[in-house]
Amino acid sequence: MEQIATQISGGCQCGAVRYHATAVLDTSHICHCRMCQKAVGNFFAALIGIPRDAFTWTRGTPALFQSSDPVTRGFCRDCGTPLLYDYASSAHLNVTTGSLDNPAAFPPQVQFGAEGRMPWFGDLSTLADEGSTEDTMAEYVGEIRASNHQHPDHDTDQWPDCRPEGGL
Repeated sequence: MEQIATQISGGCQCGAVRYHATAVLDTSHICHCRMCQKAVGNFFAALIGIPRDAFTWTRGTPALFQSSDPVTRGFCRDCGTPLLYDYASSAHLNVTTGSLDNPAAFPPQVQFGAEGRMPWFGDLSTLADEGSTEDTMAEYVGEIRASNHQHPDHDTDQWPDCRPEGGL
């Protein structure tokens, strides 16, 4: 694995947990295994390796779940964003690529867990594309943008607690 010096940051949707890294590995990948599907609530998990000594939490820390004996997964206890896959004996950890401030900079290089890949996954590019702009979804997007509580894709000195009163 090649180590790539960089400056990246990322975090959860609500901003309660943020991280920074000074290097990544050339291991950007997606995993289709059933455990990863359940961990991220999606058809696959997108992950990128980061050397442990290049990684720091800059705001808060994730809640942890031991998904198997050697693996711990981290997520924001406030908003639920999946953030971390940590194989205990590895020299690196993995963060969810979607939690990076600039996820497009790290396209997947390989796919794992092919046995769990959805049988229709290869057909996704044939589906109709529909945007989520004010032009295409004005009825919904305007209301969402006016009440957006999502943390911006960059570090901030602080971010308000956006949890609903009394929980869900």
